[in-house]
Amino acid sequence: MKTTVMFLLFLLVSFDSKNLTEAEKEVLARQVEYLQPCPLDIHAVLREMAASLAVQKEEIKSLQRKDTENLEKLNTESTQLRKQLQEQVTNLEKQKTEMDQLKQQLQAKQVAFSASLLPNDQTATLGPFNTFTPLIFKRVVTNIGNAYSPHTGIFTAPVRGLYHFEWHIGDHGPQPTGAVLYRNSEHIYIAYELQPSNFSSGSNAATLLLNPGDQVYLRQYINSQIFDNENHHTTFSGHLVFTM
Repeated sequence: MKTTVMFLLFLLVSFDSKNLTEAEKEVLARQVEYLQPCPLDIHAVLREMAASLAVQKEEIKSLQRKDTENLEKLNTESTQLRKQLQEQVTNLEKQKTEMDQLKQQLQAKQVAFSASLLPNDQTATLGPFNTFTPLIFKRVVTNIGNAYSPHTGIFTAPVRGLYHFEWHIGDHGPQPTGAVLYRNSEHIYIAYELQPSNFSSGSNAATLLLNPGDQVYLRQYINSQIFDNENHHTTFSGHLVFTM
């Protein structure tokens, strides 16, 4: 543009004014005036740029504040969610513990057993013995709660409560038949019968208050005989009536 202006000025100077009309001179002068560059206001431009930068800085600060607030909000929500999750886990563990305890209590309340002296394929007469001899009832038909052991013949109370026991014995004679019920080492009741001939049988029952770990079992009476075969004449049974 500067070159164009200089060229037009050169034309104005070079041409003889006599060769140009007044109208042509006026047109040429206006073109020169139009083509001159407008002076730039550097300070105004700098002020405008500074104002624009200030606005951008404020926008950036505003975005940063919003990001910080959002991050803090997310952290707070995350902490609350973790707390709620931990509470739920704690509640689930508590419920599981309570369910296990209820299950144990329910299982403890379900106690019953019934057994005969010999297995199905055996026939035998035990005794007479000159001392009290433990009786082990080996054929177990019911053992809910597994409180009775067919290996020792001992019933062990799992919970404190009232228990009921029954036992039946038999023999062909001429010796008496008898069995004594014990609670731990305490002699409770005896079932005893004597028939010089034919088959004799005896039975008895007892209701006992037992604490956890108390043991109940039968011993064959001194100088008595006890018979059993596939008909299972000799049996021992018991069950929990209620807990206390």
